[in-house]
Amino acid sequence: MAAVNDLNFCIATPNGSGSASANNILFKSIFKMGIPCGSKNMFPSNIQGMPTWYEIRANQDGFLGRKDVIDVMVAFNPETLEQDVKRPRSAGMLIYDTQDTPTLPPEESVQVIAVPATELAKTLPNPKLRAKLRNLIYVGLIARMFGIPREILSSVLSDVFGDKPDVIETNLQALDLGLNFVEENHLTQSIGELKTIPGNNAGKIVTDGNLAAGLGAIWGGANFLAWYPITPSSSLAETMEKYLPKLRRDQDGNATYAIVQAEDEIAAASMVTGAGWAGARALTATSGPGLSLMNEVLGLAYHAEIPGSYFIVQRGGPSTGLPTRTQQSDIQAMYTASHGDSRHILLLPYDISTCFEYARLCLNYADRFQTPVFLASDLDLGMNLRMSAPLAVDNPVMDRGKLVTEQDIEAQGGTFRRFFDAENDGISQRSIPGNMHPAAVYFTSGAGHNADAKRTENPQEYKWIQDKLRRKHENARSLLPQPAIELKPEATLGVISFGSSVEPVREARNRLENSGLVTSHLLLKALPASHAVREFMEKYDTVIIVEQNRDAQVRSILSTDYPELAPRLKSVLIYDGLPVTAGEVVRQVRELIPTGV
Repeated sequence: MAAVNDLNFCIATPNGSGSASANNILFKSIFKMGIPCGSKNMFPSNIQGMPTWYEIRANQDGFLGRKDVIDVMVAFNPETLEQDVKRPRSAGMLIYDTQDTPTLPPEESVQVIAVPATELAKTLPNPKLRAKLRNLIYVGLIARMFGIPREILSSVLSDVFGDKPDVIETNLQALDLGLNFVEENHLTQSIGELKTIPGNNAGKIVTDGNLAAGLGAIWGGANFLAWYPITPSSSLAETMEKYLPKLRRDQDGNATYAIVQAEDEIAAASMVTGAGWAGARALTATSGPGLSLMNEVLGLAYHAEIPGSYFIVQRGGPSTGLPTRTQQSDIQAMYTASHGDSRHILLLPYDISTCFEYARLCLNYADRFQTPVFLASDLDLGMNLRMSAPLAVDNPVMDRGKLVTEQDIEAQGGTFRRFFDAENDGISQRSIPGNMHPAAVYFTSGAGHNADAKRTENPQEYKWIQDKLRRKHENARSLLPQPAIELKPEATLGVISFGSSVEPVREARNRLENSGLVTSHLLLKALPASHAVREFMEKYDTVIIVEQNRDAQVRSILSTDYPELAPRLKSVLIYDGLPVTAGEVVRQVRELIPTGV
């Protein structure tokens, strides 16, 4: 029986060939039909020529992680053609351009469609655009074979090129070449179909995590951005560059923000630290190599208790690694950034809404705890289009923490001790330049200091500051976003996931349950971990942590926090640089859990 609204398309093209526009039109058309869908773009780390693969998954049940198998393979890249023709699942479909001559799989294994796309494109009126418009031919072919109405395609083109009717018409001509090819050759298939679900995606949006995080930072009151371009975080900063001029001006039209493209990541972190010290809501965006360069400045900010927000969009490492692939391999680097005893706060967004919301919260926590705070995203979450509910742009609360004014100091008898821990929560009062009370003046230093901000090498005073910093970190456990926990009475083990692993883990748990293995789940939203994480781990003899790195970094952190529970913790580790699939999670869980348990 043909599947309805359960299809996976993989499109192979050379990078820079114009396929990105065509693929987005296909993806947005499926979305506009009301079908739940998601996309994954596996692109190379050069500008043009190398292979790129774009996957679109449509799934009526809402499982939108990367699929284990390819239902429909569009092999339009000569360089990878011999490998790509082998990728469709058994009884799947292969589409290729007849200008190429691959070694085809046996006819009985897959349905092969040879389309003369290059030749058809030569009939289009604009010779300069024919190479790029060739990609729309496979979009038209897929649309006609799987049920995407032409009016939906036309509507998406109007959304994308609304003020360019000539461009819309040219694109429609190319799409029609694919649509008509199916009709003229009487092509049919029995793999599946896409059927409109009226109103199903009404009110939902499609965007990526970087854009959502950039907007969230603006909504949270960010007024200073220092950054240095690096994949895959650049589009986050570029979002802020685009929207800050529109959203952050006073009544006279004057900018109430500053953006600096620094000479490197060290300078960017230094500027954020200086701006945070001066009272700005300051942030930077970078990835692993930039984080490495920022370590010394992060240590200064941690020890001198200066707020700053650091949005890290993780990629494959170490060194240059895989700049355009995804991982979660900088967790420990963020958590312990800098030399010496350091512990930092991490927020772990897992969808578009939390990219937006946690970006806003990151600025609040930085001010509240007077310390660097990390938004730990990754390339899959940051750069791939995802469906989402509209972003929650209600009235945000801007928490400045224990930031005192001249009047506050006067009201407490004219006393101010910068690093004194009056409430035993590790958080001191803070003043910023412009506070004219004489007691508010203090010397900021990353060197050893005491509760009154005086330089010291006294062992007891130095240790007191270190204990205070640790106390602040411990108190954060109950104040950060708390985990979402799903307990099932019949569950025999627990599963912990975070970030972009959450969606494929949800599907994997469904598969495991269908085969008789029931699991409870904890969605980890922040580090340091809430005490609810410990309570969850205590419930099960085996707790599996799914993470995208080789060295089980979150497992290591939780084992350090709760050493008595460490033997219970097992790992599912996926670190090939590609987005996680439910099938790989299931495979590794089954290796860990004896058959029949």
